[in-house]
Amino acid sequence: MKKLLFLVLTAVSFHAVGQSWGAKKIARSIKKTAAFQQAHIAFALADVHDSKLLAHYQADHYMTPASNTKLLTFLAALQTFDRLPALQYFKSEAGNLHFTPNGYPLLLHPKYADTLLLSFLKDAQQWTYHPPKVDPNRWGDGWAWDDFPYYFAAEKSAFPIYGNVLTLEKTPSGLRYAPDIFTLRFLAEGDEIPPLQREADSNVFKINAPALEMGKARYAPFQTSSAVFLQALSHALDQPITTLQEIPEGAVWEKLYTQQESTLYKALLQDSDNAIAESLLLMIAHETSDSLQTQHAISRVTQKWESWLPDPLSWVDGSGVSRYNMFTPRTLVAVLQQLYKQADWKTLQDYFPQPLNSQPFLKNKLPYVYAKTGTLRHNHNLSGYLVSKKGNIYVFSLMVNHHMASTTEVKQGMALFLEEIYKKLR
Repeated sequence: MKKLLFLVLTAVSFHAVGQSWGAKKIARSIKKTAAFQQAHIAFALADVHDSKLLAHYQADHYMTPASNTKLLTFLAALQTFDRLPALQYFKSEAGNLHFTPNGYPLLLHPKYADTLLLSFLKDAQQWTYHPPKVDPNRWGDGWAWDDFPYYFAAEKSAFPIYGNVLTLEKTPSGLRYAPDIFTLRFLAEGDEIPPLQREADSNVFKINAPALEMGKARYAPFQTSSAVFLQALSHALDQPITTLQEIPEGAVWEKLYTQQESTLYKALLQDSDNAIAESLLLMIAHETSDSLQTQHAISRVTQKWESWLPDPLSWVDGSGVSRYNMFTPRTLVAVLQQLYKQADWKTLQDYFPQPLNSQPFLKNKLPYVYAKTGTLRHNHNLSGYLVSKKGNIYVFSLMVNHHMASTTEVKQGMALFLEEIYKKLR
């Protein structure tokens, strides 16, 4: 591994220190190392203020970005919203709260609950829900069908509630779960199944109580629909909710803002929450096209970005769960530069994780790297900001696709690679 890293590092072109390497020389150096012969590697580095690449290797090659896709979702959200609307509503003279979905995901969320939104809804006397003309697809293009039991594959919906997952937790007073509207089947002790599992074709959940750990929450996505949403919300409010497709004549919609931008963006970038990412794209679609269709958001955003994108995008979802997404490293570098223009540096430092700051296999921590990881099986990427010793800010994207080494080994290689870059940059 160390020999491999040395060969790669000596091959990379660093114009920042006055060296220049051709693509053929880089390729020859990489091919000398067996561990990288069966992996696809691409890399780009630039000053945050300059589109010219300082160092690159196959930077124009399309790669599977995984959760690096969330960088595009983040930029699109920042450019679309000054503040994120939690609800679109109007009140009738009789005190009836009419509301319609915009994709906002934090109502009764098990991890990031928006208490202000729930309080606003509870303050009403009557409720009328106006569903969208067309619901979003529950899954993204290219999502794996067998991911349905896992939190990271929660379904998309017009108005997510409880994060679109059943949450189950063992407490000293017994089992606690929400929402309390589904069929639960408790299995006999000794059955070898996960603590919580949903049947593939229904909202029936199997619970293996002996396998539950005290205080550790378990999550399983439920099948979404307008009926399920209304049942869950009605149960939470303890009141019936009327449904009406037509909008009353003369209605003027208002927007409720609950100041959850930091919560949502940290969930997106630090927790890499896929459902949050998908909901943000739905919110963008609602804001820009009055629809709740992911592709509408992507089309609108992509058109606006044409002037600075170095390569066309193959972009199908907000989270990066789909393997249909493909971007080049130089595209991700351009996105990071646009983010730097859109948000102040302190905000980006607050939102971006520092994934190489506490790795046990590193001799030194890397507190100068603020970056988003992106992982699917056999693919691992890292794209973000690197701060030099003199305080200069660079943007980079390092993508390793179709690797056969362990993800830990790939992370170690990336960390050492970026450590060497840090030593060379001014």
